[in-house]
Amino acid sequence: MSEIRAIVTDIEGTTSSLSFVREVLFPYARKRLPAFVETHGDRPEVQHWLHEAAREAGLTEASRQEIIELLLQWIDLDRKSTALKALQGMIWKDGYVAGDYRAHLYPDVPAKLRSWHADGFKLYVYSSGSVQAQQLFFGYSDAGDLTPLFDGYFDTETGSKRESASYVRIAEALSEPPTHILFLSDIVEELDAAREAGFHTGWLIRSPLTLPVNPSHAIYRDFHAISP
Repeated sequence: MSEIRAIVTDIEGTTSSLSFVREVLFPYARKRLPAFVETHGDRPEVQHWLHEAAREAGLTEASRQEIIELLLQWIDLDRKSTALKALQGMIWKDGYVAGDYRAHLYPDVPAKLRSWHADGFKLYVYSSGSVQAQQLFFGYSDAGDLTPLFDGYFDTETGSKRESASYVRIAEALSEPPTHILFLSDIVEELDAAREAGFHTGWLIRSPLTLPVNPSHAIYRDFHAISP
């Protein structure tokens, strides 16, 4: 993969455990969302995303309580809603700043990211979480502030992670041919979409998960095994 110039990585299941997002971040946002909307609902940026959530749900008129109940339902369903992700990111910011938690990273990730950055690779994130949530994640990680290592972030405003058109847009934003970009994820459907767009791909299958017999993408147990 000597032609690789940029590396785009997923977060959940790739750089971080699924349990941190699902057992720490999601419950934290769910518990605090009603009070957050009630106390901050008049802020322009909060109003914007509440209106976007209502529009996404096809609601022409909805009370604040109805929107709260809708958002809580979406959290329970892990709905990939840009509006929900933006509001969750605002709530998570409060938790990070207060020191209620630090983002989990697998031990191999920080060192490898620093090494790739030092070697001149451009690093990016593409996650279903909002750009703000991604920046908070790497800014308040258990390995310290890693945001200086990254050149950019992409979320679902770019498009679905399982559609090849999203990766075409990313390549255009990076001004790089897709063949010069490596995408890392633990989700094979995302990797399929990236490969269809011309990206190189790396499938993170971390122990103790079982390796497939006939993998459709290059498989790596951790970041140390990846040599772009």
